[in-house]
Amino acid sequence: MPDDGGNVSSPGIARGSTIIAETSRRRPDAEHVPISAVRSTPRLSPRRRLRLGLFVLLPILLIAGGYWYITGGQVMSTDDAYAEADKVGISTDVSGIVKDIDVTENQHVEAGQVLYRLDDAPFRFALGRATAQVGSVKDALNALKANYREMQAQIQQAHHDVDYYATELHRQQDLLNAHVASQSTFDMARRNLQNAQGKLASLTQQLAAIAANLDGDPDGPVEQNPRYVDAVARRDEAARQLAHTIVRAPFAGIVTNVPTIALGTYLAASVTAFYLVAADHVWVDANPKETELTYVRPGQPVTVTVDTYPDMKWKGTVESISPAASQEFSLLPAQNTSGNWVKVVQRIPMRVRVDTSDSDLPPLRAGMSVEVDVDTGHARGLPHFLTSMLGIGAPACQGQRPCDELPSGSRVMSNPGTALFGQTQQRR
Repeated sequence: MPDDGGNVSSPGIARGSTIIAETSRRRPDAEHVPISAVRSTPRLSPRRRLRLGLFVLLPILLIAGGYWYITGGQVMSTDDAYAEADKVGISTDVSGIVKDIDVTENQHVEAGQVLYRLDDAPFRFALGRATAQVGSVKDALNALKANYREMQAQIQQAHHDVDYYATELHRQQDLLNAHVASQSTFDMARRNLQNAQGKLASLTQQLAAIAANLDGDPDGPVEQNPRYVDAVARRDEAARQLAHTIVRAPFAGIVTNVPTIALGTYLAASVTAFYLVAADHVWVDANPKETELTYVRPGQPVTVTVDTYPDMKWKGTVESISPAASQEFSLLPAQNTSGNWVKVVQRIPMRVRVDTSDSDLPPLRAGMSVEVDVDTGHARGLPHFLTSMLGIGAPACQGQRPCDELPSGSRVMSNPGTALFGQTQQRR
């Protein structure tokens, strides 16, 4: 609209002038602000930083986890394992009354150390009788040998008598034929010859009986005669029983349950008095699952940890693996032909030899719960689905035995379909 001066004013122009004026008043030094300050990058928020860090860390974790999975899996671990040691019930094969006890409960003993003694008086008397019997048998055999020689002399004399009476009979026969001697004289001469022959036969039978008592070898040594050998054996048996009245430790170890016997207790033969547990020969009986023994072989190194000593480790070696599962030796084995059969993973006993030569380690005791880690040296490798996708053939020994035990002449087929196609082309 016209003003007093005759000039016309526009509302937009007025508004723009007002904005410029206000801006000039607010920032009088705007033309002096640096361009770098106006174009500076704003700071990242903590949430965006966390998100960016996760995006960077995720591939690293995936790569590290995949590497750990592929290269790992070579250690087979099981906690179904217990320490074992040689243990034996101490007993003897003779009966008697306990006379002395030379050990105490949980005492360490050496091999051959005396454990307890039985009253040996009856056994000493038996040994004396057996020894005397040996002397009696020897004297009897020597007397038989003397009788044999005497009988030989009598037989020789009997032969002479037979010859004499035979000559006398012929003489009397001639005299009788010449009617010089009587018939009674001839009959007496014939009777004397018959008596001499009978005596010779009797002496011959007696000599044979004496020779039989001398085992058919009258000139042999007495020590080889069966009667003498039997007497000596009886004496040795008596001496053995006397020696077994003193019970000794069969090996080094620790005795236990000693208070079960006392002085004056009568122990029958083969009755256990107490027990002896070896202290220097300890092993581990483990029972891993059958699926865990794929690559476990005797001779592989083992690390043993004991629940009693969690911060200590023992070194060992796989000594042997049982040829059969534990259930094969059960009283009632599983009947897998029944209709209600359920598959159960079996456990195979495995023995681990433990090195106990380190004196800094505490002693292992039979029955302790342990955990064994067997280093099989076989890495897990790629999963089966990845090997199938990538066309990498799985080893023919997968799940059966290590590849280094493949039979001679066998080879692994990476693609059975390709081999079959090649065979078909050759046939055509």
